[in-house]
Amino acid sequence: MTIIQATILGIVQGIGEFLPISSSAHLVILPFLFSWDYQGLSYDVMLHMGTLLAIVLYFYKDWIIFIRKGLTEPKSKDGKFFWLLVIGTIPAGIAGLLLKNLAETAFRNPLWIAFNLAFFAIALYIADRKSSREKIFYDLNLKGALLIGIFQALAIMPGTSRAGITITAALLLGFKREDAAKISFFLAMPIIFGAGLMESRHFSMADINMAFIIGLLVSFISGWLSIKFLLTFLKNHTVNIFVIYRFILAGIILIAVLR
Repeated sequence: MTIIQATILGIVQGIGEFLPISSSAHLVILPFLFSWDYQGLSYDVMLHMGTLLAIVLYFYKDWIIFIRKGLTEPKSKDGKFFWLLVIGTIPAGIAGLLLKNLAETAFRNPLWIAFNLAFFAIALYIADRKSSREKIFYDLNLKGALLIGIFQALAIMPGTSRAGITITAALLLGFKREDAAKISFFLAMPIIFGAGLMESRHFSMADINMAFIIGLLVSFISGWLSIKFLLTFLKNHTVNIFVIYRFILAGIILIAVLR
C-alpha cells in the first residue's frame, strides 16, 4: 500500500465514520473503483482505532461524567443516559456476532452497497422531514434507546451507515438534528471499540509500517474534524447534502459495475 492510498483511506474512514455516508461502503468501493488490492482487515482495524481515538478524546469529559454517574447515581439524568447507551449498544453487538460472516462476504457486493446507500438515504430524508425536532439527547428513554439500537444493528451492511441509521432513528423519535448526532456519536464509541477488539485478533505487529501509522493519524484527525463539523452543521442545516451525496455515490457504483 502506498502512502497516498493510506492517506486517502484514512480520510475516508474519518469522514465516513461520523457523517451519514457510510465509511464501510467507501472502504469497500474505493479499492474496487481504483483497482487497488484490498487493504486487509488489519488495516481496517487500524483505521477504526484512529476514529475511536477521535471520539474518545472529543467527548472524554462527557464520558467521565456518564460513567461516574452511571456507577454511583444511576437514577440521575447522566447516570440514566449512560445505562440507556449500554442498552442501545446491545442489538448492534448481537448483530455483529451473528452476521459477521455475511458482513465480510455477501454484504460487500457492490450492487447491495449501492442499494443500501440509496434506500437509507430516502429513509434519512423522510425522517428529517417528518421529525418534530423538539427533544434533546437527555430525553432519550428505554423505548427510544432500544429502537435506535435496533436501527444501529442494520449498519452491519456496508452502505447503510451507522451514523446515518442512528440519526434517522433519532429524528423519527423527534430529536433535534444536533442531538440526534450526539446520540449517534455516543453510541459509536462502544461499537467501534467492540468491532476493533473483535478484529484485533487478525492484527500482527509485523503489519505496522509507515502506511499504517499514517492511516491511524489521518483517520484520527479527519474523524475529529468530522465530529466538530457535523455538530455545527446540523444546528442550521438539513441532511439533504448527505442524501444527495449518497445517491451520487450509488449511481457511480452502478455505472462502474454495469458498464
